Amino acid sequence: MSDVRVIIQRDSEREERVVTTGTTAAELFPGERTVIAARVGGELKDLAYEIGEGEVVEPVEISSEDGLAILRHSTAHVMAQAVQELHPEAKLGIGPPVKDGFYYDFDVATPFTPDDLKAIEKKMQEIQKRGQRFSRRVVTDEAAREELAAEPYKLELIGIKGAASTDDGADVEVGGGELTIYDNLDAKTGELCWKDLCRGPHLPTTRNIPAFKLMRNAAAYWRGSEKNPMLQRIYGTAWPSKEELKAHLEFLAEAEKRDHRKLGSELDLFSFPDEVGSGLAVFHPKGGVIRRAMEDYSRRRHEEEGYEFVYTPHATKGKLFEKSGHLDWYADGMYPPMQLDEGVDYYLKPMNCPMHNLIFDARGRSYRELPLRLFEFGTVYRYEKSGVVHGLTRARGFTQDDAHIYCTKEQMADELDSTLTFVLNLLRDYGLTDFYLELSTKDPEKFVGTDEAWEEATEVLRAVAEKQGLPLTPDPGGAAFYGPKISVQARDAIGRTWQMSTVQLDFNLPERFNLEYTSPDGSKQRPVMIHRALFGSIERFFAVLLEHYAGAFPAWLAPVQATGIPIGDAHIPYLQEFAKAARARGLRVEVDSSSDRMQKKIRNAQKQKVPFMIIAGDEDMANGAVSFRYRDGSQENGIPVDEAIAKIAKVVDERAQI
Repeated sequence: MSDVRVIIQRDSEREERVVTTGTTAAELFPGERTVIAARVGGELKDLAYEIGEGEVVEPVEISSEDGLAILRHSTAHVMAQAVQELHPEAKLGIGPPVKDGFYYDFDVATPFTPDDLKAIEKKMQEIQKRGQRFSRRVVTDEAAREELAAEPYKLELIGIKGAASTDDGADVEVGGGELTIYDNLDAKTGELCWKDLCRGPHLPTTRNIPAFKLMRNAAAYWRGSEKNPMLQRIYGTAWPSKEELKAHLEFLAEAEKRDHRKLGSELDLFSFPDEVGSGLAVFHPKGGVIRRAMEDYSRRRHEEEGYEFVYTPHATKGKLFEKSGHLDWYADGMYPPMQLDEGVDYYLKPMNCPMHNLIFDARGRSYRELPLRLFEFGTVYRYEKSGVVHGLTRARGFTQDDAHIYCTKEQMADELDSTLTFVLNLLRDYGLTDFYLELSTKDPEKFVGTDEAWEEATEVLRAVAEKQGLPLTPDPGGAAFYGPKISVQARDAIGRTWQMSTVQLDFNLPERFNLEYTSPDGSKQRPVMIHRALFGSIERFFAVLLEHYAGAFPAWLAPVQATGIPIGDAHIPYLQEFAKAARARGLRVEVDSSSDRMQKKIRNAQKQKVPFMIIAGDEDMANGAVSFRYRDGSQENGIPVDEAIAKIAKVVDERAQI
């Protein structure tokens, strides 16, 4: 047998090795049980792949991003096999890996039940223990159609140009390259146990699946289109160890407790009445208090930073969005037009920026006015399909804390720097402290303006982002059509990442609106425009903070900052006077004068996550004092009334965490 030269790449280290022809990727990494695939020449391959002359081979660890995707996709195949062993009539859809797990779609006569999922998971465990081998083979379109004649959805995928770019993810590569089927082979006899049309790669065997669990099932349209049949989707998760699976399930349980929709109902903050419509929230009094506190603080900080407040209407003539380009680039996210004024189209606004441009252009502007910072709590409306609407985090109507800054090119870098610093500091004031930045660059298929302008804008933003000293992640093609942007990504109390503020640099809309200012030499110049949303939307930011704090807001944001709890009815008037004095200081204090016993009142206040409980009995009344009870159950007794009110006010004024 002849020899071949291969290069093994591990991070920055390269090792040249001579091996015999036919050596597999697996044989390059003997005894390395965590290596489950290889990247050869930049492409992911099974460990059974035979290495060719001069090829560069990188090991793929199961805990890496690629390794997790392979693990989860292989587990999806095991799940599909289990389903067809238990339900032979089930037809296969698609089964890609997704964030933290996988799913597979099936066409079955009746939806799966929780008992079905238990049986499928048990069957998967049996298959996993069999150690079946995943084996790849190349097939022609004709052979694939013959083998999969009983699978109508797989037949639809064969030969469809670009089908792999739909939501089938890694499930099948069609419309180019090789068409492949993966066989699940018996570990002892090599006999075929199950097969699927798939591009791979996969784990060597089912025994390489360390830990998995099925999570839930749901309905899903075939390939995401409402015109197609409704299938049944089963979701699962898979991890490199039982310990990681356990940690993930504990994380999910904690996330469920923090779900803003659940807390919003329990704490009486907001709701989504059917009479109003999906994705359109109404805020109840307590939710309104929190929202007002968020807005009031933001408004004060913006005024300190030199922003000027403006107000614009909810709807406008369509010509405005033609001018801005939104009807060319963003029509799918807008509601249909309303026919008013003898056939003139009006649209609910999806953005505030075109109207802010009109305010800038309402009169002549001088360089002495720049930078001009216009700010609005502007309600916008975006058409979202019902399948993606999710509480306050993905709504159809919401209020942006929207700002547009107009400046000279010379001011641009400093203005971007101060804007990003302001954004980060304000987020910290609300209790978010763990950030990284994302730089979204031009989508080659969806942009306006010149390549040169985009390149200049992108490099200015990159320099501004790097100056913050935070991790910077690229987002190729993720920018809006009018300019690149920096997104602030924030991690919450349990480590989830949320996209928060965005800062976008725009050379294009000033051009489209012919915006001008008079320069020192009297010439007309084009301003640079900076788009900036801090919360993104008030509703979404409300949801993020609600989940971050698990409903236990810091006192300055809490809808009720203190609840008076009388030991007996005789103490109610005393606490009502306390509450009156506290409210005179701007504090939000209530008294529980219900007929419940004191301990029940304490439990009720705890459930409502009130920061302070103010308890009073005979001794407190005699001494002009109260007792403090905190969220953690600790208590301070005999605090004079004035001192108690000052104590609450100090915590509120300092936005302290308690």
